[in-house]
Amino acid sequence: MPDTISQFPAYPLRLEGELEPQLSRWLWLVKWLLAIPHFIVLFFLWVAFAVVTVIAFFAILFTGRYPRGLFEFNAGVLRWSWRVCFYSYSALGTDKYPPFTLKEVADYPAHVEVQYPQSLSRGLVLVKWWLLALPHYLVVAVFAGGAWASWSGVGMWGDATSGGLIGLLVLFVGLALLFTGSYPRSLYDFVMGMNRWCFRVLAYGALMTDTYPPFRLDMGGQEPPAGGSPADVPLVPVPTT
Repeated sequence: MPDTISQFPAYPLRLEGELEPQLSRWLWLVKWLLAIPHFIVLFFLWVAFAVVTVIAFFAILFTGRYPRGLFEFNAGVLRWSWRVCFYSYSALGTDKYPPFTLKEVADYPAHVEVQYPQSLSRGLVLVKWWLLALPHYLVVAVFAGGAWASWSGVGMWGDATSGGLIGLLVLFVGLALLFTGSYPRSLYDFVMGMNRWCFRVLAYGALMTDTYPPFRLDMGGQEPPAGGSPADVPLVPVPTT
């Protein structure tokens, strides 16, 4: 990150994850199987997410507001998805099985919070999700590969079959766990930064904020503090309470 960037405004979506200090050497090999119940549920939740986003589009267009109940549902889908991503092949950051809930779970090591907007631009809703977000979609396609293009949203962005950089690096993480029993910290920070970028773009494209995602790789388990700098981010993530 260039030294000239010293101030980091808070983005309306905050994504964090606490790396588990002791991870199983072999469990990652079967997490695809263990996570199948989540993938099934999330498939239907993401169908609902798409329908809710269409409804929200017209609500914003005519009223300038995102209905609070619909917003909370979609935020819950993002929250659930990130927990499964963090457990499985977008991060492999924990062996703790994700809970089946849309609500925030304080003692789970992965968290997503999305700030509810009191008002949204009626004009931007027509163009931000396809035209304005296009440069970010190109970047995210490199990070997440074909899984992003399919908008599956079931925690498979980092799947090694997706062809994305996240999947490739997480594969290296799995091999490191298998042979050394340790998670390379530099890879964790980089993978977290790419996942954070993807979720910010997803929230923007899903009309949940008018704040344009920064072209910035905020690496590490925690978000940079508002007005802080990369050096302000603790090396050891602190769980959200």
